[in-house]
Amino acid sequence: MTDPRTDELADRLAATRERLDAARAAAGRTEEVDLVVVTKFHPVADVIRLARLGVRDLGENRVQEAAAKVADLAAADADLATTVRWNMVGNIQSNKAVAVAGWADRVHSVHSVKVARGLDRGRARLADENDGVGPLPVLLQLSLDGDTSRGGVTREDLPALADHVAGLEHLRLAGLMVVPPLEGEAATHFADAAEVASGLRRAHPGATEFSAGMSGDLEAAIAAGSTCVRVGTAILGPRPVV
Repeated sequence: MTDPRTDELADRLAATRERLDAARAAAGRTEEVDLVVVTKFHPVADVIRLARLGVRDLGENRVQEAAAKVADLAAADADLATTVRWNMVGNIQSNKAVAVAGWADRVHSVHSVKVARGLDRGRARLADENDGVGPLPVLLQLSLDGDTSRGGVTREDLPALADHVAGLEHLRLAGLMVVPPLEGEAATHFADAAEVASGLRRAHPGATEFSAGMSGDLEAAIAAGSTCVRVGTAILGPRPVV
């Protein structure tokens, strides 16, 4: 017997997956698109519910909140914790990068050499402590309009950052992430970012992931070739007031 919140999440999750399927069909795409459910500000009880509903990818924006949820999920159900992949999707301060590498399974928001180096150090430390830990998959966050105050690296500086990340032993350059600018049409921004992602793949063939699209614009992102959408509100509802 489930509780009302689990039923609500199950319904919202099913509706979002239907949107994903419809968007893929409309775009003529058959490959799967990763659904990262972003749980920022929502309690670990919701994280547990989502994992029990079969959600594989969980996303967090804030370092300390994420680390606490990872630990709380493992303490609540160690077996369930092994079924999920934690995604860091928010801005990372360089002094927090080492800590992020200790719990993240994939990072979407690398925007500087300092952050990349911190993640590399943190992953190296984790590898020393745990046999079999491989490189951490990371995506470079692109600032389409050059306003890096909202996070991301400019398109002019992207190639150098990509080359640097590709040369780090404990990171794996997985692809590109974008948050579209506030002004303009999302579809136009995603198409622009898709061209940048294509250029990144030409230079680094292993960088195949393109993380784009959230609750309000996932259809436009999938039409542009997104391989991963990051959805919070459409599944979890409004964020709690904190």
